[in-house]
Amino acid sequence: MNLAFSSATDLAAAIAARKISAVEALDAHLAQIDRHNPAVNAVISLDRDGARERAEEADAALSRGEALGPLHGVPFTLKDMHETSGMKTTVGFPLFADYVAKEDSPVVNRLKTAGGVLMAKTNVATMLSDWQSDNPLFGRNSNPWNLQRTPGGSSGGAAAAVCTGMTPFDIGTDMQDSIRLPAAFCGVYGLKPTEHRVSLAGAFPDPGGAARSVRLMSCLGPLARSIDDLALIYRIISGPDDRDTDLAPVPVEAMPKLDLQNFAHRFRALLSRVPSGRRHQCSGRKCRKTTARCRRHHRGSETAQARPARRSRPGRRADRHNDGGGAAGTAGGAGIGLALV
Repeated sequence: MNLAFSSATDLAAAIAARKISAVEALDAHLAQIDRHNPAVNAVISLDRDGARERAEEADAALSRGEALGPLHGVPFTLKDMHETSGMKTTVGFPLFADYVAKEDSPVVNRLKTAGGVLMAKTNVATMLSDWQSDNPLFGRNSNPWNLQRTPGGSSGGAAAAVCTGMTPFDIGTDMQDSIRLPAAFCGVYGLKPTEHRVSLAGAFPDPGGAARSVRLMSCLGPLARSIDDLALIYRIISGPDDRDTDLAPVPVEAMPKLDLQNFAHRFRALLSRVPSGRRHQCSGRKCRKTTARCRRHHRGSETAQARPARRSRPGRRADRHNDGGGAAGTAGGAGIGLALV
């Protein structure tokens, strides 16, 4: 089992089954940080000692037989914009260089309650306001696939860390592609949930208890290396929260399992109803079709019998109705099928 590139779901299952320890899972990801972060610069504000202490406590709780959360012992990182007690939250802005929140945001609290082990924060664009991740506090974040390229922004550090196995998942924020663009640039999965399904309270430095500056369009969502992890983490962080009254007070339904084999069968049946571009080759009186086009063609054939034959002009097709039997008509039908299937 490659611990650094295992999904959060698999890591949680292995820890619960005592196949690995939380400390082993943490060490594997810390090793990846030591190996790749000097070049990529995705992970910042690393709390190595605190994370080890929390991982050891997770192993001790397992040995005592205590109830386990869905992320018990799983290490993770957070985009540097979530308020966290005991850890800086800077959004890459010099005025917030030493800002430490008094309490965890609701999203951070839910992840910790689920058993997750917070390791570090990840790099961002200054004030989360760019499609690349660079700021005066921590510098430029690079794309793991090509260090001369950007991983996107503003969740560039989150996507790069997930991509390189420094963390199983991260929580980003997305107003204008800040999750989706870095996920695409780094080759990982990212989810921008429906607006007002995940609490935005504490999702930005809020010194002095000022009113939240972001209430519309921006959404918190996970980045991970598997769809199952996105579904798991979304279920953990979503739902009503008394600190964010914009959230709908309704439960979040479980995501249904998609039967791909049955889906493909139904899709093929639906596709068979889509016009393929090949037209019916009408044979005149022997044709049994009742389409409007054929009825017009039949009337035209009957009328043509009472008229003298007209000589076709050069370059004009004699039969305008029967235009689908050639190569162009056949290729058009195949093209639609390939594009949709």
